Amino acid sequence: MLEGILIGLQTALSLQNLLLVVGGCLIGTFIGMLPGLGPMSIIAIMIPIAVSMGDPSAALILLAGVYYGAIFGGSTSSILLNAPGVAGTVASSFDGYPMSQQGMAGKALTIAAIASFAGGTIGAILLMIFAPMLSSVALLFHSAEYFALMIVGLSAIAAFSGPGQVTKALLMTVLGLMMATVGEGALFNLPRFTMGIMDLQSGFGFITLAMAMFALPEAVFLVLKPKNLGDDGGEIKDLRISRAEARAIAPVIGRQSIQGFFIGVLPGAGATIASFLGYAVERNIAPKHEQAEFGKGSIKGLAAPETANNAACTGSFVPLLTLGIPGSGTTAILLGALIALNVTPGPRLMIDEPQIFWAVIMSMFIGNLVLLILNLPLIPYIAKLLAIPRNYLIPFILFFTLMGAYIGQNNATELLMLVGFGICGIALKFANYPLPPLLIGFILGGMMEDNFSRSMQLYGGMSFIWERPMTLGLLVLALVLVLLPILQSTRAHRNA
Repeated sequence: MLEGILIGLQTALSLQNLLLVVGGCLIGTFIGMLPGLGPMSIIAIMIPIAVSMGDPSAALILLAGVYYGAIFGGSTSSILLNAPGVAGTVASSFDGYPMSQQGMAGKALTIAAIASFAGGTIGAILLMIFAPMLSSVALLFHSAEYFALMIVGLSAIAAFSGPGQVTKALLMTVLGLMMATVGEGALFNLPRFTMGIMDLQSGFGFITLAMAMFALPEAVFLVLKPKNLGDDGGEIKDLRISRAEARAIAPVIGRQSIQGFFIGVLPGAGATIASFLGYAVERNIAPKHEQAEFGKGSIKGLAAPETANNAACTGSFVPLLTLGIPGSGTTAILLGALIALNVTPGPRLMIDEPQIFWAVIMSMFIGNLVLLILNLPLIPYIAKLLAIPRNYLIPFILFFTLMGAYIGQNNATELLMLVGFGICGIALKFANYPLPPLLIGFILGGMMEDNFSRSMQLYGGMSFIWERPMTLGLLVLALVLVLLPILQSTRAHRNA
């Protein structure tokens, strides 16, 4: 193992590969800031360039740099514009955007940069230590366990609702689950609820829905605000975090680095579930007075998803490199690039081609350091987006919203759906309904249905619930997560 690490370090530190890491991080960061162009799109664009190199180590180092650079940069539009174009950065907008509205955009970006660096670096250390061991653990998770894991994710939905809004949050989650059923079903490849519209065969696009629920309502609310944006958020100040704030987010970063990494190891889980669960866990374990701050500009609420999604991205390389199983949609594209380069990922990769395996891991340490060094000095300039006058910023938000929705599907119908969903989102926001639960229900609904259908087919019914102890354990955990807030509320009511 030590010999492999030294070989990987030597490969990663060669001048060519160092330049590729820096270039990949820069490309990923700046393109990742544009809503709609997530890691999958960027890597798909970069694959022809990577494959043309011919060197598998160099190609994978470039693509990996683009991958975590895009995740790193994808939070910027969520924090500054409330326009999350990637599922993994939705949770970052819950507290990141309120911080920018309160004139703390620089501090929010600093926390995001530090949390992302820490999550990615700790994830890389865990990957180096546990990769061979975790590959066998990942094999224990089948479709039944994934279904139960989605239920756990949905059961934590109370964390995304304000005081007294649990019922509204549940209604929005159900609405999101219903929207996830539009299109071809998992059990039968027949269109459902498409109303004869061919463009709905594949269901609603995530990017379209995310933009409609977050960015469009925000543009309308900017029009309705009596003050200019520059009056309350344009001044770039307070970029540093205090010692007290650093002490507050340090345990959050530690917990979510570990939790996010292990969620990322599970094939199919990925950064989205890691960020949502990270946010929910930290909100639920926070003291009562701190829980009220979540969703209003909590530094813990921003640090948790930022750490978890970067750690999960690193963890998703475990099943890719050790089993040849893509841990997410992005790593599925990376798997295609590896096959095109005549590299067969799997249990023998560490033995047959250690220079590739260890070079990728070593490049993660270098890439995260490069991202931190590049991004921290740029924060004052990035945050100046908020200093743009409102009459320029609103068209800017609308342009990237429309562009993101169109690029996501390359379909003009998406623009009509964007407007329709946007009107619904504005109405729901006026009615004080929380919008994040709808998006969570939509994201998890499709994955939950796929895994439930496969489990039903394999076991001929619902017997998998009690026949698989891990599934039963996860469902019991979900039940506890549902009942705990209810019991706490009842106890508080009695005490009052």
